[in-house]
Amino acid sequence: MEAGLLILIALIIYAVFYFTHGKYIERAVVKADSRRETPAKRLYDGVDYVPANKYVLYGHHFASIAGAGPIVGPAIALAWGWLPCILWIWFGNVFIGVVHDYLSLMASVRYDGRSIGWIAGKLMGRKATYIFNAYIWFALLLVVAAFAFVISALFSATPGAGVSALLLLLFAVITGFLMYRTRLGFKGGTVIGWIFIILAVLVGVYVQQVGTFHLDFYQWLVILLVYIIVAASLPVWVLLQPRDYLNAYILWASLAIGGAALIALALRGGATLVLPSVTGFVANVVGGQPSPFWPTVPLIIACGALSGFHSLVGSGTTSKQLADELHGLLVGYAGMETEGFLSTMVIASMAAFGVTALTDTVYSAIAAGNAKVLSIVNKISMSLGMGSIAAGASKEAIAEVMKAFAANPTVFGKYYAPLAGALKWKVIPLSYAYATNKAFGLDLTAMCIFSTLWITGFALTSLDTGTRLGRYAWQELMEPIKSRSTTVYRVLVNKWVASTILAVLGVLLAATKQFLVIWPAFAGMNQLLASLALMTIAIWTAKVQKATGLGKALVIAPAVFLWITVTIALIWYEVVVIPALVKAGKIATASAVAGITAIGLLLNFLIFGLWIKSLRKPETEFV
Repeated sequence: MEAGLLILIALIIYAVFYFTHGKYIERAVVKADSRRETPAKRLYDGVDYVPANKYVLYGHHFASIAGAGPIVGPAIALAWGWLPCILWIWFGNVFIGVVHDYLSLMASVRYDGRSIGWIAGKLMGRKATYIFNAYIWFALLLVVAAFAFVISALFSATPGAGVSALLLLLFAVITGFLMYRTRLGFKGGTVIGWIFIILAVLVGVYVQQVGTFHLDFYQWLVILLVYIIVAASLPVWVLLQPRDYLNAYILWASLAIGGAALIALALRGGATLVLPSVTGFVANVVGGQPSPFWPTVPLIIACGALSGFHSLVGSGTTSKQLADELHGLLVGYAGMETEGFLSTMVIASMAAFGVTALTDTVYSAIAAGNAKVLSIVNKISMSLGMGSIAAGASKEAIAEVMKAFAANPTVFGKYYAPLAGALKWKVIPLSYAYATNKAFGLDLTAMCIFSTLWITGFALTSLDTGTRLGRYAWQELMEPIKSRSTTVYRVLVNKWVASTILAVLGVLLAATKQFLVIWPAFAGMNQLLASLALMTIAIWTAKVQKATGLGKALVIAPAVFLWITVTIALIWYEVVVIPALVKAGKIATASAVAGITAIGLLLNFLIFGLWIKSLRKPETEFV
């Protein structure tokens, strides 16, 4: 099967659902009306409430929700095979993700741009606000930890991309100033922004080729720590809007180039899927433990299929910038679909070019003396009956092992995730680079830099947006202290203090380097948050909007299904993965993630109880 076929199927699915399912929800559930003034205009303050051009907002929203989730999650999940992964992504997109994203945005718009946690309190009682915000804060702590790890790992492995990303941050501030504070305006600032993007990529390619700049994993963590504290505390127009807008062009370009490359190769049979379509119902994925596809898949594939983080972005920053209610479908619904397309492209390119990318990265790692990679490759080779691999093995010998590895679903399912993790996930950008190189002859190094840039660029947006949203949740949680001590309250809700607390704890957790443990905890909390947000939206849909029977079913059914799936998955995680981590001597990491997920499960059951109680109330109590 050709990778390009997956791209075409995805495009057809998304187009059909947008113009049928999406339009129905817009008309029958949201009842969107362009004459109704949005909070961005009615509550304009020049800091958080700022009306944005719908395409700028789409770019900001898409870049914020995308992050590393729809890229890294599917890449890990390939251990189960590409077929179950792609089916889960498409199912999650059209059954759950688009409903969750669009309605959480529009519900917030109807409540003055308030957070999903505040809306939960409004509909389920004040107690729900504090429970929901506590859950959100702990979930965002894991967001910071997971994405900080991914960015630092990729930047330390591909320093040119790190340089490009830093330049784009500077260029974004300049672009924002030109767009919002000069006569150049939106169009003029956009043109200059395009020039800045090209310049940043070219500088990154140069730095990579000459090898003049390199920082290790921990040095990048420190830089990220400082960055997200500052970025989360600045007015949105200074950095958040223009940076996300520029990043969106990079991601759009990456989707267009990557998708076109795979389709072009399909026409001439040059992108056959070589990784296993299915390795088995159980594969070594979550924390390196044998993991059943259901219910544990949402612990790995998060944002690409659906994501609770999206409700935080939609109700935290996007709803305060929506200029017209009719823009909501493009921003919220299409934003989720575009993210699903991104995950589709990642799976397609890796399934087609993963063997070549694995061969290159394994060879380079072993040549550089990476003992961990050598050890895993030897386990693979021995499992295949091919003997051991020496430290000085030729590229041809490694290529033979990787080809046999991909041809053996059982061995692939057991060792793929640990191997890709040990390679710092360089296999992701390199697979994309090989696809574009084979299709259009684009320079392999340049495209590897470019692909690393768009992967990490969107993880950066999630990092600072997540920190900003965590600040909002923290400030709402501190509200009870205000009546007891105004001084303490003012210190704790200070935007710099609130941002620093979350950022420091998240980066410290990332520094443990236990990625295959942190990622499932993040994804599980994230997916459970999506079900809790859907529960809140379901009450709004049924009791406030008084939607049709079909409209109610389109929200309640995915909420219940997702809640059952992820609750069971997180319980499995606590019972299976955490004890294995303790046994391996990783007690500090085990304690941190076990504590966070246990708190999340407890808060989850409390919210579920309040939800059931609220559904039983008459509509007159929600007026």
